[in-house]
Amino acid sequence: MTSLPWEREGVACGDEELLQTGRTVIRHEAAELARAADRMGEELVRAARAIHACRGRIVVVGLGKSGHIGRKISATLASLGTPSFFLHAAEGMHGDLGMVRREDVGLFVSNSGATAEVLAMLPHFKRLGSLVIGVTGVPDSPLARHSDIVVNTGVESEADPLRLAPTSSATLQLVVGDALAGMTARLRGLREEDFAAFHPGGTLGRRLLTRVADVLGPPEQLPKVEENVSVKDALFEITDKKFGATCVVDGAGRLTGIFTDGDLRRLMERHGVEALKRRIGDCMTRTPSAIEPGRLAADAIRVMEEREISVLIVVDEIDGKTPLGMIHLHDLLRSGL
Repeated sequence: MTSLPWEREGVACGDEELLQTGRTVIRHEAAELARAADRMGEELVRAARAIHACRGRIVVVGLGKSGHIGRKISATLASLGTPSFFLHAAEGMHGDLGMVRREDVGLFVSNSGATAEVLAMLPHFKRLGSLVIGVTGVPDSPLARHSDIVVNTGVESEADPLRLAPTSSATLQLVVGDALAGMTARLRGLREEDFAAFHPGGTLGRRLLTRVADVLGPPEQLPKVEENVSVKDALFEITDKKFGATCVVDGAGRLTGIFTDGDLRRLMERHGVEALKRRIGDCMTRTPSAIEPGRLAADAIRVMEEREISVLIVVDEIDGKTPLGMIHLHDLLRSGL
């Protein structure tokens, strides 16, 4: 009796041989992508401009493996500011076509360009007058013949050991979708702030939307002493406000320096307990790092990491000298930034 595929024993294969198989698949797909990049031309530009000009949504249509890729293409387009949704070819013929409008653009993904369910969707788009972009590996396929713009995703061969499974072809479809999304974002002049607005709940959104002012505590939490107080008095302020440092200001409240617990340790090593009697204005660091409240909190983290400091003074944006607060690196990291 013939055994079923999952009942057969595997082929003996050493780790190195197995690794080489994996590397071969990756290199094979990379080579197909390189060839596609070299041959892509006007059709890619026309497709990107059509997507950019669309006044409705980009309706990505697919089935099977191409359908899985289509879902990702649609998600990437939306992520970069182009309204889009995925329409399953089979479901479309049973009511979901009602979501499509004349101002939409259809992005049909099919490696063979001959998938019956995908082709059955075309007449509806044509009746509406919607533009159709065909992404197919067969330039003379039915899908290609009935598309307004055709992007050729044909490959010389698939990458799996049998050269049968949609591997290279599916990867190329995905990359073409990424290319179109990137080109459209370029045409839109998409900025980091725009991207963050589409991802407010994630880490990227927090990093690109959160300002220093958003993480700044109330004014009474600011550790601050005047230049003429003693190191001992400054130590009380450092301990009370729990930032490990205090701002030092002149009589007009303008920032003149910073004194940290690290400064205190070094001072004690040199002068012992006598250090506590010294005037803070003579012991402070006179060029403290500072940032404005309107800057991104991510910028504050970068400054702290580059200068190897754990606290940053927030100063008024107008004069750059009036301390408004202090932020600690640990608090920023705990907030998910």
